[in-house]
Amino acid sequence: MHERSLGATGLKVSRLGLGTMTWGRATDEHDARDQLIAFAEAGGTLVDTAAGYADGRAEELLGSLLGGPDRVVARDEVVLATKAGISRARGYRAVNTSRGYLLRTLDASLKRLGTDHVDLWQVHVWSDDTPIEETLGALDTAVATGRAAYVGISNYTGWQTAQAATWQRAVPGRAALASTQVQYSLIAREAEYDVVPAAGALGLGILAWSPLAGGVLSGKYRTGTPSDSRGAHRDFSGRIDSYLDDRGRGIVEAVIKAAEGLEWEPLQVALAWVRDRPGVTAPIIGARTADQLKVALATEDLTLPAEIADALDDVSAE
Repeated sequence: MHERSLGATGLKVSRLGLGTMTWGRATDEHDARDQLIAFAEAGGTLVDTAAGYADGRAEELLGSLLGGPDRVVARDEVVLATKAGISRARGYRAVNTSRGYLLRTLDASLKRLGTDHVDLWQVHVWSDDTPIEETLGALDTAVATGRAAYVGISNYTGWQTAQAATWQRAVPGRAALASTQVQYSLIAREAEYDVVPAAGALGLGILAWSPLAGGVLSGKYRTGTPSDSRGAHRDFSGRIDSYLDDRGRGIVEAVIKAAEGLEWEPLQVALAWVRDRPGVTAPIIGARTADQLKVALATEDLTLPAEIADALDDVSAE
């Protein structure tokens, strides 16, 4: 698999990343194992998780597959990324980006992952409750103490991205931001308004989460919700439903038409489109099974013709 630099850093990552948001919930240990093997065999290196995914179970599962008796891929063969700042341990979504909380969360993540450092540590979300300099100070500490090699942000707006990146560049010795992780797909293009230009101007690589809009762009929801799909799971059904308005359905039909003409799978059309958008380092693929992941990984050998990319741009413009 081709590699790209993560923003303006020397860190190289595969141009498709493996996401683990469903691990420990909709994806069990057997499917997770098969996914990681398939991803590594395809040459993938970037694996993204978060402390808040399944209350830490996703990290635990990933850690067991990278070390110990259940190891299927060596730790040093992956670029390991995780996030901190969101928790659902008390049954509701809680945000805390204070320095102390972030660093305690990082230490807990390292323990679950079975490693002494992560390659990329990201603040999962912006919070107005904590001064930005305090939040970013946790990133400096993580790098200075060797717990993280690189740091980034996630789900920041354009102005928040610019403020955070500029703050880190303002004084020598601070840990420069390597990346920002944002929702980005044919259906969700809001990042293009401000995040993409800010990231480009300040040297941040873009990691695109939900590049297939939760599987909607695969066409699986055209006639209903399959019982074994993410949309049938209570943790994800609300997000899936939000994509299925008239605009979303029109985009899906355009993707399917393009796929038929190219003799590709619809998800490959949608994934190739976002993978090659300006500023994108890698889309993060979240599959339920290894078979689904393998179809997505086959996109590595495909390039979307310019005229089709332009047509999809037009039909998905807001």
